Amino acid sequence: MADSDDVRRLALALPSVTEIDSDGFDFRIADKGFIWSYPERRPGKPRLIRTDIAVLFVGDEAEKQALLLGEPAVFFTTPGYDGLPLVLLRLAEVDVGRLEELMTDAWRMRAPEAPTRV
Repeated sequence: MADSDDVRRLALALPSVTEIDSDGFDFRIADKGFIWSYPERRPGKPRLIRTDIAVLFVGDEAEKQALLLGEPAVFFTTPGYDGLPLVLLRLAEVDVGRLEELMTDAWRMRAPEAPTRV
């Protein structure tokens, strides 16, 4: 089971990552986000920053659909993310090794020059 502390530790271990000041977590490479806290929008209420759910960059719609269909207990989406290469990730449903793999893939896709190794 992973949590926001794991996200922070893993993100900051990647080269050239910056953390944006946030009520939760928000990590970028070359000014492009690759993982951040889910800003849940609730009708008639202020948004709630969910540090138990991460928004994860996945590259394209095909990868998004594969994750959503293949592991619905782990990944989900909301209408606000329709058409975007992003999934919502329930951190408590993944182990730290899998989280590291997902984050590294997202980081590689957003990096200006994909490094050959981390």
